[in-house]
Amino acid sequence: MTNYLRALYYLYGLMKRADWPRDRLKEYQNKKLRGIVRYAYECVPFYHDRFKEQGIKPSEIRTVADLNKLPILRKDEVRKNLGQIISREYDVASLKMIRTSGSTGKPLHFYISGSEDEFRKAKHLRANISCGQRPRDKWVIITSPLHFGEATRLQRLLGIYFPTPVLVFNDVETQVSTIEKLTPDILDGYSSSLLLLAKEVEKRGTETIKPRFIIGGAELIGDSSREFIEKVFDAPFYDQYACDEMERIAWQCKEKNEYHIDADSVIVQFVDDNEEEVSSGESGEIVCTSLFNYAIPFIRYAVGDVGIPSNEECPCGRKLPLMKVVEGRKDSFLFLSDGQILSPLGFDAAMCMFKFHNNIDQYRIIQKKVDLFEFLIQLSSDSVDESTVERELLKHLWRMLNISADKATFKIKFVENIPLDKTGKLRKVVSELGRTIKIKE
Repeated sequence: MTNYLRALYYLYGLMKRADWPRDRLKEYQNKKLRGIVRYAYECVPFYHDRFKEQGIKPSEIRTVADLNKLPILRKDEVRKNLGQIISREYDVASLKMIRTSGSTGKPLHFYISGSEDEFRKAKHLRANISCGQRPRDKWVIITSPLHFGEATRLQRLLGIYFPTPVLVFNDVETQVSTIEKLTPDILDGYSSSLLLLAKEVEKRGTETIKPRFIIGGAELIGDSSREFIEKVFDAPFYDQYACDEMERIAWQCKEKNEYHIDADSVIVQFVDDNEEEVSSGESGEIVCTSLFNYAIPFIRYAVGDVGIPSNEECPCGRKLPLMKVVEGRKDSFLFLSDGQILSPLGFDAAMCMFKFHNNIDQYRIIQKKVDLFEFLIQLSSDSVDESTVERELLKHLWRMLNISADKATFKIKFVENIPLDKTGKLRKVVSELGRTIKIKE
């Protein structure tokens, strides 16, 4: 049963800490880190053994910098050792199971306690409130059925911060009709779903969906796609970055510059292939340490994404550390034959410059081999000649990627529909090479 007073207490603390000066935030972060490390050593068999194997005592991990003494924890290790990673202080039967989306084809499940669940809900709200969400706003979310039951009974009863879900697997016409009736103040959902929704609304030429602002997440879309969504709905788009294991990690405020990292609940590091932290402005694999997961601690956990840290400060005045952007899944980069590596966002930017971009509803590129790509195209209008689109797209790709036709083959297929994955997300870039990006040579 949800403890509402505790959830409100968590939210109050989170809102206060967002305005703390950076020195105070670092002090708090280090204190919480020492607590979770000591707890993991004493109560979690996996971490007790890992510290012993590494010859490290918990007392040696006192600051964020000391985390680099520990090896990175990867998803496969969690899968193989799940029973040993659960704290001895908890009865598994009393815990809530969380399943990850498994975008790589390997879903993961883990457990959280009731108090951790309440903290996650409060943490989720902080970013929304910081962007202007009010308690009784009509909040509509396009999402998977997996998330339909996350609102509490009291939220439903009082209508306070209550999200109304819209099924992501419904066709976009049905989604538009449903959302028109709900008249949302806040429109939330998977970024690709919001983009498809905006395209349908523009096609209809109606202005019946008028949110005050829009929240996107779960997937990468480029700047031009975000601007299109903003134009159609005449409302600002705020992007958020999260993963199931950590909940919200970073988010855009009203300034829409870089992303505020939730440093009071998660330590975010950006590391190269030697597991050393990269400098500000450089790409690095995102490695997180949760400061609130005790049922299953996540210490130096690789979430599978690549991002860029920043040492800038946001004009909004909050002192939370910033990151520039999430570049994509570590295993969803395209590898070209000349050694060039293209991120999903980089490919999206190239597609936005294609002369027939506005005639494409959806696309997906699948890398079969280093020199072989399958390109699925769903056109938005029958008036566009497929042969013309194919010819111009091939020339565009060879020019933009700076490769010759004999170095890479693009097999273009025109399809009526590109299916969502089982969680309702639409992956634009898929690699079947079984390789991951190297951060640094």
